[in-house]
Amino acid sequence: MLILGLESSCDETAAALVRDDRTILAHKLAGQEAAHRPYGGVVPEIAARAHVEMLAPLAEAALAEAGVRLDDVDAIAATAGPGLIGGVMVGLVTAKALALAASKPLVAVNHLEGHALSPRLADPDLAFPYLLLLVSGGHCQLLEVRGVGDYRRLATTIDDAAGEAFDKTAKLLGLGFPGGPAVERAAIAGDPRAVPLPRPLVGSREPHFSFAGLKSAVLRAADSGRWSAADIAASFQQAVVDCLIDRTRIALASAGPVTALVVAGGVAANSAVRGALATLAARHGVRFVAPPLWLCTDNAAMIAWAGAERFAAGLTDPLDVPARARWPLDPDAEKARGAGVKA
Repeated sequence: MLILGLESSCDETAAALVRDDRTILAHKLAGQEAAHRPYGGVVPEIAARAHVEMLAPLAEAALAEAGVRLDDVDAIAATAGPGLIGGVMVGLVTAKALALAASKPLVAVNHLEGHALSPRLADPDLAFPYLLLLVSGGHCQLLEVRGVGDYRRLATTIDDAAGEAFDKTAKLLGLGFPGGPAVERAAIAGDPRAVPLPRPLVGSREPHFSFAGLKSAVLRAADSGRWSAADIAASFQQAVVDCLIDRTRIALASAGPVTALVVAGGVAANSAVRGALATLAARHGVRFVAPPLWLCTDNAAMIAWAGAERFAAGLTDPLDVPARARWPLDPDAEKARGAGVKA
């Protein structure tokens, strides 16, 4: 089975061809860092226009690299949300057009499910159910992944995502864009104990995350002039790690039996986060799984793989399936405190 996957939910335009035996025949990706760097963050309109220009050529290039034609593809998968709605619409409309023209099934993929299933693309031994820490620029959740399309949310953020906090910290410290890698690089030269930053909700019985107060504390530390950018970056990174580990520890205790502790999403590429989670998993006697670094950030291979898993389960979508700016993996989850205010 061969799936063409398209990703355009934020500022990465990508196309990939993936087989159900986990062979990645081609993956083409075009970043937009240079276009957004002057603004210190992603500008939705610029991102959407870039997707319009780049997505079709990338899909053509992926087909050419794999040595196949569109007729050889079994289904076409595309991110249908959540994400920046302009970009999501570009990718989904492109997939609909290709599916209609080639008479192929369409699979509308939840971007979060792409991240959630991406570790299974890299690790054929990863079986359901597993506990997933999904941590990225727009999301911070703990999920019990029971199967394809079957998710139980254990925790979410009541305000900001960890990745957003990384981006804002990088901007406050003048470290550049994208923020996550910039903070991690700066933290290498800093002292993680230098700046007394808060650990929101650590020790609380509430299962959720919160990072808004940590961002505010970084702002105050930067404005004080008392510490170097490296020390603030290192202290901030350690605070995030402490929050993630504390909340994940609670989830491990409340989840049912799981095969592994898994991390996915852009922040999963952070070495300090990966190392701390590996230690936590060892303490609880469960296997730790993290996808390769390139699979952590937005990419089309994970969308194609999620499409393959859904297609194998008989899950396809009509051509009038809508693009969604928001799309929870567990729509029945109880609303967290503050839900609807920002998250």
